[in-house]
Amino acid sequence: MPIAIKMPALSPTMEEGTLAKWLVKAGDTVKSGDILAEIETDKATMEFEAVDEGVVVSIDIPEGTEGVKVGAVIATIAGEDEDATPAAAPTPAAAANPAPVVASAVAAPAPVPAPAAAPVVAGNRVIASPLAKRLAAEKGIDLSTIKGSGPNGRIVRADLEGTAAPAAAPAAAPAAAPVAAATPAPVPDFGIPYTAAKLNNVRKTIARRLTEAKQTIPHIYLTVDVRLDALLKLRAQLNTALEASGVKLSVNDLLIKALAKALVQVPKCNVSFAGDELRSFKRADISVAVAAPSGLITPIIVDAGAKSVSAIATEMKALAAKARDGKLQPHEYQGGTASLSNLGMFGIKQFDAVINPPQAMILAVGAGEARPYVVDGALAVATVMSATGSFDHRAIDGADGAEMMQAFKALVENPLALVA
Repeated sequence: MPIAIKMPALSPTMEEGTLAKWLVKAGDTVKSGDILAEIETDKATMEFEAVDEGVVVSIDIPEGTEGVKVGAVIATIAGEDEDATPAAAPTPAAAANPAPVVASAVAAPAPVPAPAAAPVVAGNRVIASPLAKRLAAEKGIDLSTIKGSGPNGRIVRADLEGTAAPAAAPAAAPAAAPVAAATPAPVPDFGIPYTAAKLNNVRKTIARRLTEAKQTIPHIYLTVDVRLDALLKLRAQLNTALEASGVKLSVNDLLIKALAKALVQVPKCNVSFAGDELRSFKRADISVAVAAPSGLITPIIVDAGAKSVSAIATEMKALAAKARDGKLQPHEYQGGTASLSNLGMFGIKQFDAVINPPQAMILAVGAGEARPYVVDGALAVATVMSATGSFDHRAIDGADGAEMMQAFKALVENPLALVA
């Protein structure tokens, strides 16, 4: 029988995605492992491989279609000894509303219950108990919209519990009320010329998650000034030693290591608030903010505290490249116990970052710059960086956050501990 190819769940949180590009067409022969399509999730664009062998009979969802639900049939493959005559490609109208295609391709678990949902009527009369009729009249409820649970579908009092009266709609245009309620208020442009670009899935997810984070997580911010001179000197020495291997350390690579070791030293900050429990992690996995064309994404350096700085540099370079190309796999960006966001390369002196849930802290790093600084009891000029930790105050007390920031500062200012 024909094999239905369904929209895959490419991450544990994925509910829908955009079918960005088809790499096969109707009539093509495919085998297990062939790339069928590119699918844009809420984090990245990922390749979707074939599992079965056969001939593509139809492409049921055209490329470019947004909001395709996980489990929806997107194509059909005919196996051996089956009719593999290609079906007609879906029309633009079908692309705009793929639900009918999915419904026709996937067997429903039960018949559509439209006739059974209507109340029992005798002629034009709805069958209901006298009490139900009186309560409906008092509440302004249309009994023809209620399904009865009594004998032979009779509407009884219990069927009306929790049912609210319909909102009054303007008499002249009753059909317009639901549309007005579901449509967000238009944003005025005040006559200013502009262009509009539809949000991609990544930007939608960023907007949703950051809004939730600021609304649900009580942030506390702690800032320290960190002297970088010793770290910069060590970085130069290490890069000279690593030159033959082709590895080049960035300041950010060393800061990743410093944050991970600080979390290991202060485990009360390497935690996550999970409803009625507090999770304390056994290792420090650092999510590193990377600006990609589709939006911000945070690839993860797993167990960064136990890795050498050269290993971190090599891994971070590869992950950043994949992030910018939209090729990260779910395990490369999902998880992490804390995050690092560095805007120093843009000359930003100091900023407060939004926590990336379910993590409980994020470190925001500014630019290293020459500042007046007290060195050995005397005023001097030093290279100083401001770092701000954002902590989830439900999980981390201010004193514990301050201890972690102090540990981070000590590691950066005495960086030999990062390579020990």
